[in-house]
Amino acid sequence: MGVEERVAKYQTRSIKKKSKLFGLKLAASMVDLTTLEGKDTAGKVASLCAKAARPDPEDPDVPPTAAVCVYPTLVAVAKRALRDAPVRVASVATAFPSGQAPLRTRLAEVRAAVEDGADEVDMVISRGKFLAGETAEVQDEIAAVMEACGVARLKVILEVGELETYDHIRAASMLALRVLRPGDFIKTSTGKTGTNATLANTQVMLEAIRDHYLATGVAIGMKPAGGIRTAKQALHFLVGVKETLGDAWLDPARYRFGASSLLNDLLRQIAKERSGAYQAPWTFSEATEGY
Repeated sequence: MGVEERVAKYQTRSIKKKSKLFGLKLAASMVDLTTLEGKDTAGKVASLCAKAARPDPEDPDVPPTAAVCVYPTLVAVAKRALRDAPVRVASVATAFPSGQAPLRTRLAEVRAAVEDGADEVDMVISRGKFLAGETAEVQDEIAAVMEACGVARLKVILEVGELETYDHIRAASMLALRVLRPGDFIKTSTGKTGTNATLANTQVMLEAIRDHYLATGVAIGMKPAGGIRTAKQALHFLVGVKETLGDAWLDPARYRFGASSLLNDLLRQIAKERSGAYQAPWTFSEATEGY
């Protein structure tokens, strides 16, 4: 109740100078830098990995991003390109973005991604089954994917734009949280629907994580994805994390942004805080279109 009123207050917080610079760099370190296009190539992924490892070649204080996220067929390319860089390789799987494939096919895709070196797997739930009330089957599928992941981190995408109500988002969040291991994540969206991450739907998921943690002691991460394109937006999301879950979640191990264009705006704002002047949009390499 009242979630939209609560999140509206996050946008009134004033973050200045050192605190703002800290927040901008923290947000950069939380980005899963992504390319998910049918025209993706090995060269494009290698370029993305170079950007992830050193976002601003002129400023070594800007941290690397948390991960690079690609389709399963390009996991091995990303793994080779990153070499010893402290950037994880994430792969979407389970018939992303629809999830409309037999479970055995989805599990085979997960295993293939992990065998090729994926450190993290972003899966989609069966939204149709969830909305039809087949929640036990959805939960069993999450458990099966988690087993197929082995030691790889699992991020469960709810696709909030198709869940229709905050009640459904809360219920789907709790369904996933009961299965997941410490260090796994729940995630808002694929970025392929009309409605993606908002402060409000993310807040519903944050509160589910909080309540699950208070009840079980199991800390699950959060990843809003889709539609977060500016540094200002990212700081608003971080305010929500701090005020709902506390400082322990202000860490890439527990919070990520699924974004691509966001990183360049963060770099522009960091440079502005450093020099006092805004950089032109073309100062930094073009971000890959994605979520």
